[in-house]
Amino acid sequence: MTTATPPINNTQLSVNVTTKSQEQSLYQSSGAIVAAIVVGVIIIFTVVLLILKTYNRHMRVRRELQPKPSKAAVPPALGQGSPSLCQPPTVTFIPVDIHVHHR
Repeated sequence: MTTATPPINNTQLSVNVTTKSQEQSLYQSSGAIVAAIVVGVIIIFTVVLLILKTYNRHMRVRRELQPKPSKAAVPPALGQGSPSLCQPPTVTFIPVDIHVHHR
């Protein structure tokens, strides 16, 4: 009497191997995607920082090269017999968001 050995189910074994390799590749690809996003954000921040530094340097040079207004009339120092009628100039501040309509 010979007994037949049951056939080995190769499909179940290959499904397990395929599933594990797919999961492993998904983990690896998701890690690569996260790394790429982090590197991209770092590059964007670096570019923005360089642009801001260049703009700041440009504006500072422009301010330094701009002619400074000369003070023609310097008010006399207080306490040296100056008349009490002399008042310091007043500054009027008009907010930008309020528009005066002329008729």
